[in-house]
Amino acid sequence: MTELEREQALQNYSEENIVTLEWREHIRRRPGMYIGKLGDGSSSDDGIYVLLKEVMDNSIDEFRMGFGRNIDITIDAGNVSVRDYGRGVPLGKVLDVSSRMNTGAKYDSKAFKKSVGLNGVGIKAVNALSSRFLIQSFREGETKCVEYARGVVVNDAPQQPASQSNGTLIEFTPDKEIFGDYLYREEHIEPLLKNYVFLNTGLTITFNGKKYYSKNGLEDLLNDNLTTEILYPIIHLHGEDIEVAITHSNQYGEEYYSFVNGQHTTQGGTHLSAFREATARVIKEYFTKNFEYSDIRNGMVAAISVKIEEPVFESQTKTKLGSKDMTPDGVSINKYVGDFLKRELDNYLHKHLETADILQKKILDSEKERKAIAGVTKLARERAKKANLHNRKLRDCRIHYNDPKGDNLEDTCIFITEGDSASGSITKSRDPNLQAVFSLRGKPLNSFGLTKKIVYENEEFNLLQAALNIEEGMDGLRYNKVIIATDADTDGMHIRLLLLTFFLQFFPDLVKKGHVYILQTPLFRVRNKKKTLYCYTEEERLAAIGELGSNPEITRFKGLGEISPDEFRNFIGKDMRLDRVSMRKEDLIKDLLEFYMGKNTPDRQMFIIENLVVDEDA
Repeated sequence: MTELEREQALQNYSEENIVTLEWREHIRRRPGMYIGKLGDGSSSDDGIYVLLKEVMDNSIDEFRMGFGRNIDITIDAGNVSVRDYGRGVPLGKVLDVSSRMNTGAKYDSKAFKKSVGLNGVGIKAVNALSSRFLIQSFREGETKCVEYARGVVVNDAPQQPASQSNGTLIEFTPDKEIFGDYLYREEHIEPLLKNYVFLNTGLTITFNGKKYYSKNGLEDLLNDNLTTEILYPIIHLHGEDIEVAITHSNQYGEEYYSFVNGQHTTQGGTHLSAFREATARVIKEYFTKNFEYSDIRNGMVAAISVKIEEPVFESQTKTKLGSKDMTPDGVSINKYVGDFLKRELDNYLHKHLETADILQKKILDSEKERKAIAGVTKLARERAKKANLHNRKLRDCRIHYNDPKGDNLEDTCIFITEGDSASGSITKSRDPNLQAVFSLRGKPLNSFGLTKKIVYENEEFNLLQAALNIEEGMDGLRYNKVIIATDADTDGMHIRLLLLTFFLQFFPDLVKKGHVYILQTPLFRVRNKKKTLYCYTEEERLAAIGELGSNPEITRFKGLGEISPDEFRNFIGKDMRLDRVSMRKEDLIKDLLEFYMGKNTPDRQMFIIENLVVDEDA
């Protein structure tokens, strides 16, 4: 910088450059600081669901303090209503708790001992990001109501008599200026509500007339999420501030559901690390054998819920616990979880010898398989390590999901493509900071019914496993989104199915935790001299022709390699269309894979013949 430039810079930096934002303006300008990403409702972590959660958490905290066994939720065309039957916000503070930052009862441990929200931001963020926000408290025959528009008071009604039961009503409509065209989807709301009732036995949530209730807590949670048969009855243990549920299945890997004060910590944290360590240690000590922890945990499906005072999360959206202590007195989470499991899990195994025998057999089977492929595993790891230095299949990105202090970690992704032409187009148009590309060579192997040995023997599978960094579990996952990007033809669909079979067989938790996606790319380009439209369906093509008028130029994309890098940039940026691959208990994954990927060729052949659709115009 020259002396002249330095002097100009000093002159340009004056009192006028210092801006103090109103609380609502700060939230509206930087919504990501408060609710994570925005989104349109197509993903479960989109901002509109965080708004619902922030409101719900207050009602849940009321229930946890012993007030109000019912919560009523109504969502209609983007308008959300949440009514609880707790104590009701103190009438003189209704305005403050909804519009003054760092205001809330949760700073007072007498009122809320082990709550989720301690930052006093929650409903203030909902208020600021809503085109309409109403809060009304009912308390001892009186009510107070305040209504806002984008955080600005539009009606501060005086306190008046009321006949309704105690509690709080909050209504809000997410602001389309912030969220664009959004839609609340029941498939993302239902798991959220189920988790609330699983973690709060005795609570009933009614959502648009449908009731959610749980009698058995985390045992119900595991049963609701299991997609494979369990080997022994679920071990369900309770303590004052801890609840765990543990079982094993024949699936590969480990599968965990962790919670803190009712908050689903999807990225785990100190409580989950303590649980994984303590569970394996207690089981090893019970059998007095030198079992490997990995053999003990292989196939484990478990859930843990802890309640702690003043939890510290690693982000505003509270998906990973950073606290090391259970209480301000300094009782460590490691010691608390370890002591609880040493006492309760050890006692359970001594009392339920049949379960202990089944568990030991599972561990021995895992040990036997691990030892059988030890030589192959060692060679494969060495090969993958060398390949990672000069891996021609992987065009990596700079930021990874497992970076401890990285930015935009939720946006990290890897595209799995078929062939060099498709990977070339994506590589040239991707964001090199956040988007990686892994190129397949032809069709991968059908892994159905094979053991994990094939993951190490097959070079492509081994390199893919190494690129994702999931051999030792999900903690090291390098990309939040694993995106299968294949052509929209029969070969592309087949490759997609082969990859899904691989993930479902060996890394089911990758799918269950919502990390696997299918990339949607346009089938048609419709354009005239003034405008270009990309169409993903036949209906969109017809609509585009209608919009552009007579005789537009229509291009049918037959493969990803045909789309130029300049065009591809439109399809993998902020407007990228993704379909998340989901797993539910009712999907009967084992039966589906058996039918489509197993050795029942005649049955599949008959299915194809009976369901074949012939295009008369072809």
